[in-house]
Amino acid sequence: MKKYLISYLLLFLVTISFAQNPSRIYKSHNEEGGFFTVVTNDGSYKFQFYTDAILETTFIPKDENANPISHAVVLQPKKIKTQYKYVGNTISFSSESISINITTEPFQISYFDKNNNSITSEKRGYFKSQHIPLESVKGNIPNTETEKIEFNLTNDEVLYGSGARALGMNRRGYRLPLYNRAHYGYETKSELMNFTIPLVISSKKYMIHFDNPAIGYVDLDSKKDNSLTYETISGRKTYQIIVGDSWQDLINSYTHLTGKQPLPPRWVLGNFSSRFGYHSQQETEATIAKFKEDEIPVDAIILDLYWFGKTVQGTMGNLEVDKDSFPDMKQMVSNLKDKGVKTVLITEPFVLSTSNKWQEANQKEVLAKDTIGNSAKYDFYFGNTSIVDIYKKEGKDWFWNIYKEILNLGAKGLWGDLGEPEVLPSWVTFNQNQKADEIHNLYGHDWARLIFEGYQKEFPIERPFILMRAGAAGSQRFGMIPWSGDVSRSWGGLQSQPEISLQMGMQGLGYMHSDLGGFAGANLDDNLYVRWLQYGVFQPIYRPHAQEDVASEPVFRSSFAKKHAKKAIELRYKMLPYNYNLTFENNQKGLPLMRPIFFEEDKRELMTNSETYLWGKDFLITPILKDSVKTKEVYFPKTANWFNFYFDEKIEGGQTKSVKVKQKAIPTYVRGGVIIPMTKLVQTTENYKGNVLELHYWFDASVKESERVIYNDDGRTANAFEKGKYEWLEFEVELDKKYLEIDFEAEFGKDWNPQEKEVELILHNITWHPRKIKVDGKRKRIATAEHQLKIPVKWNPKKELKIKISLK
Repeated sequence: MKKYLISYLLLFLVTISFAQNPSRIYKSHNEEGGFFTVVTNDGSYKFQFYTDAILETTFIPKDENANPISHAVVLQPKKIKTQYKYVGNTISFSSESISINITTEPFQISYFDKNNNSITSEKRGYFKSQHIPLESVKGNIPNTETEKIEFNLTNDEVLYGSGARALGMNRRGYRLPLYNRAHYGYETKSELMNFTIPLVISSKKYMIHFDNPAIGYVDLDSKKDNSLTYETISGRKTYQIIVGDSWQDLINSYTHLTGKQPLPPRWVLGNFSSRFGYHSQQETEATIAKFKEDEIPVDAIILDLYWFGKTVQGTMGNLEVDKDSFPDMKQMVSNLKDKGVKTVLITEPFVLSTSNKWQEANQKEVLAKDTIGNSAKYDFYFGNTSIVDIYKKEGKDWFWNIYKEILNLGAKGLWGDLGEPEVLPSWVTFNQNQKADEIHNLYGHDWARLIFEGYQKEFPIERPFILMRAGAAGSQRFGMIPWSGDVSRSWGGLQSQPEISLQMGMQGLGYMHSDLGGFAGANLDDNLYVRWLQYGVFQPIYRPHAQEDVASEPVFRSSFAKKHAKKAIELRYKMLPYNYNLTFENNQKGLPLMRPIFFEEDKRELMTNSETYLWGKDFLITPILKDSVKTKEVYFPKTANWFNFYFDEKIEGGQTKSVKVKQKAIPTYVRGGVIIPMTKLVQTTENYKGNVLELHYWFDASVKESERVIYNDDGRTANAFEKGKYEWLEFEVELDKKYLEIDFEAEFGKDWNPQEKEVELILHNITWHPRKIKVDGKRKRIATAEHQLKIPVKWNPKKELKIKISLK
């Protein structure tokens, strides 16, 4: 009883200090059909649990109707156990993880976790007021009045989210536009970029997702009054609060709500050849021939807009092969495929009035309309244009038929560029009179949906590769592979990249990556190029890409740059087993491939660190983001001991250490005491089946047991896991006073035929000469060298394999 009174007193004090909109007056409440409803004088609140850890709140202003349609949410609400209390002037409705507390007078809505700690509370809640535009979007958000939802913050919260920005990890203190727009040539700071997502993540391990795609703002305490405000021109007044006991739980719940990313084809983890752009079939084939000559692994080549036109301006929208430049595209694609190289083609949603397809698109009425019902035309950099109305069946079908033609050429990937959309005037209207400003932030999302659903219908066994520059909350479920836009080819451009990928990974888009080497500008800096490509080994997609005035491909760079780039790319390929397992973790749990260091150690001073991060669970990476760096301060989380990946130096966790920086690689450390799976070098992922493995283990006497699992499938089949076409490879390590024992086990899906594995177990930090090494009970003689022990074995995964190594 005493504990309850204390909690009630704290709630009362919170209510007094954060009293809500004084004009909002409580009228009644009710629970029915899974909804908890609170009626006020100016509208009603509806609360609904999706899971114990996900709560949705909708405010429906008086004289308005609820809009049940969400672009982001795919999860169906589950029937969960709830509790209801009404004591004094406080109503509470709760799951096991979240409690809604409504104070009836003065009216206040507050949210608490399962330990009765405050999550957040509505400050003024919903209200309308004058729109004060930010200069950056003054012409894009012309409304005189906007709708807002305001919350209280505590003064110690670090805030993440709001999409892709370059601001530093803590985004608190900014009022940020929600208006997808490209920022050409950005460097260390960008407040507005291609992905603006109305999602706020707190260091207190909760998220608020504002479930409305319309343009607006999110204000992360810019006035320094401990307030968070969502602002929009129109649409739903709905938000979800998500809580988690860990960062992993939190992201798993969010991606459970908005959809998990499908497994990509395995080849997308390889090296891409890409530039703006390849002008001809001859140039394309010669580039891949150079990769093969130099024995630099490569898996794909991307054709920018020259595949359908000879000039940058005036040809967008042709979307059919320019046979003068590419006389036999189908044969070229087939020849590249024989070399293990896939072809990816660019497309845009704009059809220029000078393009070959404008007349057809206009006559078939597949384009968005102007105010009097004609195909909307306006000017931008590439020419006079219209935009495809993907919200209209005719537009969607017309666009998909173009994609079918591309895929029938043999292309294995599709690139959707300019999908913010790059230019979309407010007066343009789409199907059923949808206004441009209502769908602006949603266009890239629905464009990806169009392609993904087309694959599901007509290429159901194939995993798509969909490279997109813009999207929205939940875009990951369509297999979208996002990139960070037209970054400057400079050290400043490189410095912002880890932050952007880490932030977007926390927001469900785990494959955010950069144009390696930088895109914009004619900066020929080999050291910058090398450092960017070394960083690329530990970012989701390995794709050097740039304007063609300076080569983006390593095969056309100096001998210095080529040598170091080749080493980086080779390491990327050797890491295929580890990296592919990361894609499966992302698919199953929503976990990003790049993870902030505070995922490992929840320490206040690490909450703003993007200079060191985790690649998966077991690699600690510190990219070199400035020129001529000789030493680098690195914090090593206390949860493990960490070993230098290249020369076995051991560093105890829980300390910041100055490490020497070498030219050949960026500082890379691995967790001690666990198995790190790698493979022998291949020149294309087509030659990798998962049957040749190197298992690296850094001996750490403090780790008595560990277990790691590797997922493997054919790398091609859509929904392979769900179809039972997979294998799990399990590696368990146990250490006692006499022996180090490593057990190999496997499990298989119902439709998987396991094959013998050729395994080399490589033990590092071996400072003794083992007297006995037993493989399945049989002694094996192995010589140690330079603190390393290599044990080659053949393993039939249908049987368990045990390796025992004496500690003396």
